[in-house]
Amino acid sequence: MVRSHYGQIVATLTRILGPQHLDLVEDVVQDAMVQAARLWSYQGVPERPVAWLVQVARNKALDAVRQQALLRSKAPEIDAWAGRHRAASEEPSIEAIRDDTLRMMFVACHPSLAEESRVALTLKAVGGFGTGEIARAFLTTEPTVAQRIVRAKAKLRDLGLEFELPVGAEFDARLASVLRVLYLVFSEGYAPRAGDEPIRHDLVREAIRLTRELTESAETARPEVHALLALMHLLGARIPSRISPVGELVTLEHQDRSRWNQEWLALGATHFAASMQGEHITRYHVEAAIASVHAMAPSPEATDWPLILRYYDQLRLVHPSPIVELNRAVAFAMVHGPDQGLALVESLGLDARLQGYFPWAITRAELMRRLGHPETAGAFGEALALATNPADRKFVEAKMESLGPSLPDPL
Repeated sequence: MVRSHYGQIVATLTRILGPQHLDLVEDVVQDAMVQAARLWSYQGVPERPVAWLVQVARNKALDAVRQQALLRSKAPEIDAWAGRHRAASEEPSIEAIRDDTLRMMFVACHPSLAEESRVALTLKAVGGFGTGEIARAFLTTEPTVAQRIVRAKAKLRDLGLEFELPVGAEFDARLASVLRVLYLVFSEGYAPRAGDEPIRHDLVREAIRLTRELTESAETARPEVHALLALMHLLGARIPSRISPVGELVTLEHQDRSRWNQEWLALGATHFAASMQGEHITRYHVEAAIASVHAMAPSPEATDWPLILRYYDQLRLVHPSPIVELNRAVAFAMVHGPDQGLALVESLGLDARLQGYFPWAITRAELMRRLGHPETAGAFGEALALATNPADRKFVEAKMESLGPSLPDPL
């Protein structure tokens, strides 16, 4: 619960003091959180936790700004903000919290920041993740994450941003950046590149929470936002059946579809319908369409692979990338057979960006196995050497021991 309030209070104080003082804001909020963790553990959570945290953060912020001549003019506004929470009979309104959170996301995802810095700053300032948690999630060190955040804050100071949503073309560019960050956070949670956890549920939940915030504001509830949230729900619905009891990856065709989260499938369908209101088609629309085909199929055999292949043909136009081409090759193999699929995958392997890429290696190995290729064992060995996630390693080892038919998920 402390984490869920961290971003709210950071966002509100940032609105008052300005993004250029994000360092100070995070310091006082972190101090308030530490105090809450210490006191609440034995005193219990107060009846109005946000008001309690606001009051503590207010006191610390006032102490800090009184020591900085540049910020002394903000002290009355901080005091008034805390007073509203102290006097209110209820927690702050959802609308007020959402407005500040949205603006904080748009600050953290400014396109002038490096992509990895945007991700780190969003998780830290908006999501309340610690630098150690972010480092573990994205396969780097805590000092590296800390440096990314320091550089991002320095850049924000230089930019002198206002804590307001941009307008016009700048709004479109900033929203695209926000969606890209949320997509990356979800993807790392849904299919971690490495580490000991086969699924990072905290990242999945946080990406969905923040994307949902965007859909609930009239200013940001664009069709592409609904498309991204639809994609997250449609993919996330499979999570209960994606990992076996022994920690092995379970590919889409072998998943127990009765275990899929029906509530999330319904939410995915709802947001996918909402995404159809606009005329502009994004990668999120097409990827959600692909996921919806899988979601609607009652069994692997009933999957409309020709339709999925057509969607991939569209996706390669709106978002060309080697990973899209590899995913398309899986659909191509399902439509035209493993022999033509293998030829396509082999040709894709000439792209340096796919060399040393586990999904390419395991796709190639599986197609070779289906064809009875004499070098199948060696291909699986190459894939095993590239697997960095325990679930992927167990999956390959099981394939090498027991050759049941299976292809990696295209999406």
